[in-house]
Amino acid sequence: MADFLRIEGLAKDFGGVHAVAGLDLTLRADELMTLIGPNGCGKTTLFNLITGVLRPTAGSVRLGEHDLTHLPSHRIARLGVGRKFQVPSVYDDLSVEENLDVALHAAAGRDGLSGLWRGGPPPLGRRVEILDAVRLADRRQVEAGQLSHGQKQWLEIGMVLATRPRLVLLDEPTAGMTRGETLATVELIKSLHREHGLALIVIEHDMHFVETLDCRVAVMTAGRLIADGAFADVRGLEAVRQAYLGEAHA
Repeated sequence: MADFLRIEGLAKDFGGVHAVAGLDLTLRADELMTLIGPNGCGKTTLFNLITGVLRPTAGSVRLGEHDLTHLPSHRIARLGVGRKFQVPSVYDDLSVEENLDVALHAAAGRDGLSGLWRGGPPPLGRRVEILDAVRLADRRQVEAGQLSHGQKQWLEIGMVLATRPRLVLLDEPTAGMTRGETLATVELIKSLHREHGLALIVIEHDMHFVETLDCRVAVMTAGRLIADGAFADVRGLEAVRQAYLGEAHA
């Protein structure tokens, strides 16, 4: 299968700091990948470059036939790139389904398409499908402010899904979760990838989560990729142990 996301020579400098330093990365349309690395290595900056929050110093980002490199964020979102930030941003005084309705109406207003995923069911069906996908069907009438931290994270993932993405970027989706919520999030992400055909890149620090997700792992340090492969192979590399996992963990 041809590459869906293609990043070539991507760089971002902040003064004399090379936050992303000539990075190359590809992702297939049917692929799930976890991106790991120490704090400050450039992971979130990479997401900012993909989504148009930042402009690159050099290099390019392509999604399918579209060149995203110099597009504004709203144009990139319309082309099917959805992003969830680390800290959930939901409307606490609205119910779960009202939060989803806000996202659904915003998505419909942008381009008038009518599926959660391209060619999906009508609006009411989309809301139901999203609620089922993010495990919140039984909490639909609950105010978002009453949800657990993990449930708020799932709700925000649902709001991203409402934009009908083809590529989903998740920044530390299990931060602050209980172990049970973390395991449920693993299953949620696997389901989005397997059953709904989404390409996903997940930034994460929880190595148990990364291992359980059992997918391709890319490792960043100092703005560059230093490893890319299966978790079992990546964790055994000397460069990865020194840069991130640590000898004791390995």
